[in-house]
Amino acid sequence: MALLRTLCISLLTLMSLRAFSQEELSISGSLETNGNFYIRDPEIGAANTPQYEHQQIGLESWLSLRAQISGFDFGLRYDLFANSALLNPTDSYTDQGFGRWYAGKKLGKLYILGGHIYDQFGSGIIFRAYEERPLLIDNALVGLKLTYELSPNWTLKGIAGRQKDLFELYPSVLTGANIDGFASVGKEGSVTLAPGFGIIHKTLSDNQMDALAGTLAQYTPEDFIDSVPYNTVAVSAYNTLTTGPFSWYVEGAYKTEEVIYDTYATSTLWTGEESVGKFVKTDGYVFYTTLSYAGGGLGVSGQYKRTSNFSFRADPFETGNRGMINFLPPMGRVNTYRLTARYAPATQELDEEAYQLDVRYALNKHLSFLVNYSHIIRPMAEEHREIYDELYTQFTLKKPRKYTMIGGLQFQRYDQELYQGKAGVPIVHTVVPYIDYLWKFDQKTSLRIESQYMATEQDHGSWLYGLAEFSISPHWIFELSDMYNIKPLEDPNAAEPEKKLHFPTAGVVYSAGNTRYSFRYVKQVEGIVCSGGICRLEPAFSGFKLNISANF
Repeated sequence: MALLRTLCISLLTLMSLRAFSQEELSISGSLETNGNFYIRDPEIGAANTPQYEHQQIGLESWLSLRAQISGFDFGLRYDLFANSALLNPTDSYTDQGFGRWYAGKKLGKLYILGGHIYDQFGSGIIFRAYEERPLLIDNALVGLKLTYELSPNWTLKGIAGRQKDLFELYPSVLTGANIDGFASVGKEGSVTLAPGFGIIHKTLSDNQMDALAGTLAQYTPEDFIDSVPYNTVAVSAYNTLTTGPFSWYVEGAYKTEEVIYDTYATSTLWTGEESVGKFVKTDGYVFYTTLSYAGGGLGVSGQYKRTSNFSFRADPFETGNRGMINFLPPMGRVNTYRLTARYAPATQELDEEAYQLDVRYALNKHLSFLVNYSHIIRPMAEEHREIYDELYTQFTLKKPRKYTMIGGLQFQRYDQELYQGKAGVPIVHTVVPYIDYLWKFDQKTSLRIESQYMATEQDHGSWLYGLAEFSISPHWIFELSDMYNIKPLEDPNAAEPEKKLHFPTAGVVYSAGNTRYSFRYVKQVEGIVCSGGICRLEPAFSGFKLNISANF
């Protein structure tokens, strides 16, 4: 805390010296604030959490300040959480403090950065320190980063520190190095290469080892692990090859043996009964590649990924979205329409084999088409368990300065038991037709209308969704939407049949310069919220949402 206090005083001092200094001082910042006002609604399941039962109001806010002077970089961010549901959607989290600070300086070819660091090696498979606020992921590395320019085309990085754990730090220590380069060969550099290599070393603390030993001591002889490694090393090598219209990225990663929690493994209890989930000692690997072509109005991209036991966390007891040192690229399409995004596949770090093919074709400047297919399995499960399939089709029809029409069909096969942890539920099969029409009345006013229908005989049954959005540029957006379970699932074991319910949203957005305000009334069904393949189950919501974002 003393260091943070000193940093704050230093930043304020720099600002106060602006009027007296000949050095150019650059100051910028940002603010993001989310306010949730909860209205209890047991009919949709918006109940039985602290927010609905007695707190009523929840808040999250991030205030950032950045300054540059005389070749120095400074940054400070204050975070506030008051009755927030971001950490645990069914509980309440309240805390505040400095969520980030940093100071950096360039000395010739060397750049020194200390504090909270966001960075990644390659695609992030062995190391990615990043922030994802909607999921309350902030995996900053708190420590030191050195970046040295070996040549105009080659850069060497070294890092050391501990991963952030909310306003604290995980006790394990991370060190690593990364080298990135660029080279061209062939006639006039017709072929380019962008190779790289990364290594991350993790050392568990004595307290973490004692906790592991205490847990493993309770295991039966069949499951006992007699030697727990203090240290784990993860390495990756990658390269991007580009020639003409083709681009090929490939990355392979390997992680040495460590003790991880396997949610699929079967453990033997002292009673002789079996239970799912236990600590195991294993190594892990990932192979990831993508090949793309673009030219003549045609774009084709193919991806493949194989993951085996690549759970890599700052604490072996962490699960879900907590303590992740790395990031595994998602293989499911990132959908944006409400019903097409209802069932999104979370990345499986223990066992996943997936591929995705994306084809785009522009017939002319007015009409284009898209077809995307993704397929995900668990190869180590019995009979290579298929957990996700999606076929997504889309057309786009444009008439400049008049209208844009987007429409298509989505077909999905979604293993709800695996992705959402609901035991015994069937595979979800969906068909979703959708249409999105934007009409421009003039240069300032426009109307956008969405219509979607989800046909399914699983989960909550079939849905109908509609949205109308009226914009007056550059300041106003008015929106109204409704999601309606037009054909609820009929469960013969239920005490009473599921009701047909409306889930409306009404809101207004106002923008003035670099500041944006939004205020909405929201009634939201339970579902999965995902970002970049990282997902969590979001409970039903009823109430008002306020958002303020500003840059200065």
